[in-house]
Amino acid sequence: MLQKLVDQISTIVIGKRPQVELSVICLLANGHLLIEDIPGVGKTTLAHALARSLGLSFSRVQFTADLLPSDLLGVSVYERERQGFVFHPGPVFAQVLLADEINRAGPRTQSALLEAMEERQVTIDGQTRRLPDPFFVIATQNPVEQLGTHPLPESQLDRFALRVSLGYPDAHAERALLKGQDKRIELQAIQPLMSLDEWRGWQARVDGIHVADALLDYLQALIAATRSPRWSVQGLSPRAALSLLRLSRARALLQGRQHVSPEDLQALWVPAVAHRLVVANAAAGDASRQAQALLDATPVP
Repeated sequence: MLQKLVDQISTIVIGKRPQVELSVICLLANGHLLIEDIPGVGKTTLAHALARSLGLSFSRVQFTADLLPSDLLGVSVYERERQGFVFHPGPVFAQVLLADEINRAGPRTQSALLEAMEERQVTIDGQTRRLPDPFFVIATQNPVEQLGTHPLPESQLDRFALRVSLGYPDAHAERALLKGQDKRIELQAIQPLMSLDEWRGWQARVDGIHVADALLDYLQALIAATRSPRWSVQGLSPRAALSLLRLSRARALLQGRQHVSPEDLQALWVPAVAHRLVVANAAAGDASRQAQALLDATPVP
């Protein structure tokens, strides 16, 4: 069933099956997904296809410089007939929140998502309100070199389990896009492949995937290496290690295995950690190259 899910989304996001698999792995591991690329390569389409294929409630917010936290979380409004304030929930109260071009909003609005992403709840006017279960943030981000963007703080980047980049399609995929039907029409035709209970069942199976002690040794060696000045200014946190372990379990499940292999960790390493690493040279791509070099330099037990 999980492979059917990947197949269906790949009919909409053509020629990007590896990125589609990473996206499914991320949601299967109950993580949030950051899609970083230039405009127009299918970031929003991928988010729509994921939500519709899983039959989850979906909300899209276009992040702009004037977006306020209340526009995202909701606001209490005084209603005379009720003689009191009534809370009107914002778009964050959906199972899938698409934060489109998240780095075009100011730091105050970006930080409004921190509690939601970590605790699956929001606190407004002193009252805590639970978010739907499941709750995923799929955020798209334009390259920081573009005008009008604000870099996401490390605390928020650390809450994204994976960062993927779609890139330009190859010639074959682009020809299929040019000759095919409008993707917006195809999105409307997508039918959910499983019920909410079935999806939760798949997520529960992730925890049952076996992890050998030798693989934990490998994971700890990789995490410890990131904390060395040789590789980064700031290494990975225990939260990042736990996230990577769960992602590895989800990848094994997607491939039909009941155990995690070193290849799972290696395949997920760069998309799972590069956005979390703080390297000395912050130029674009440096963190990814550093993460790959660290992986290559760490022996497999």
